[in-house]
Amino acid sequence: MSASIDRTSIRIAPMTRAHAEDITTWRYEPPYEVYGMEGAEPDELLDPAAGFHAVLAGEELIGFRSFGPDGQVPGWDYDDSALDTGGGLRPSLTGQGLGRSVISAGLDYGRAQFQPAAFRVTVASFNARARLTVESLGFEHVGSFAATRDGRPFDVLVRRES
Repeated sequence: MSASIDRTSIRIAPMTRAHAEDITTWRYEPPYEVYGMEGAEPDELLDPAAGFHAVLAGEELIGFRSFGPDGQVPGWDYDDSALDTGGGLRPSLTGQGLGRSVISAGLDYGRAQFQPAAFRVTVASFNARARLTVESLGFEHVGSFAATRDGRPFDVLVRRES
């Protein structure tokens, strides 16, 4: 992976099997392990209903974005007033200021493909980096909850498109 990512080359692309197999090996250091994809099946990431897409810088896989139910964390009462979006960066690239460019590319793609009235993100409450990034993109906090699976606190933020 190159040390310097050209932010202008970041784009959303179809998920390939090679991308999915790579992503399912990603492990994050605590406390970010909640975002790890290890143990996921590549076929889950390739299922069109799951809404996963690769994030490329040039031709290099640097992350993924999802649109739909994958962005939801059990424990919140989700509705269809917003399109849920989530994603992740390759672990070696976190904390380098790429999040805003990657999420912006995802929002542009989601806007063009789905024309949502709003986008919604669910962020682990401890993850100040992610929260600051999405707030800088116009997301506003609408609530907090404890995840059903482990009781971890999460925040829900929404960005209206109209």
